[in-house]
Amino acid sequence: MPKKKIAKIDLKDAIVNGMLEKKANKIAVMDLRKLKTSMADYFIVCHAVSDKQVNAIADSVEEFSRVMANEKPWHIEGSEMSEWILLDYFDVVVHVFKEDKREFYGIEELWSDAEITYVND
Repeated sequence: MPKKKIAKIDLKDAIVNGMLEKKANKIAVMDLRKLKTSMADYFIVCHAVSDKQVNAIADSVEEFSRVMANEKPWHIEGSEMSEWILLDYFDVVVHVFKEDKREFYGIEELWSDAEITYVND
């Protein structure tokens, strides 16, 4: 039986799909390419209501990016505390927050010069 072929998609779209799969809240795609001080092209930010959901979203993002875009994160931080998990794909940095931590750190406010697109599920 032949293997199913999965169409390769853009890394940003794979990440967003992984977030949507686990019901991530308030997904923001931040385009940093026009900012002189940015270290990445995009930040993709979302939040969850529990530490279990934070882990589930991060795992889903990792799986979707690997399967759909053939990309693996270069570095992952925060898995042990599950309040803010960062997945670094060089050009795209993913932030999965627990809701209170997202409010506290205010990534969108810190990078308010970026073009921000919110994803409606």
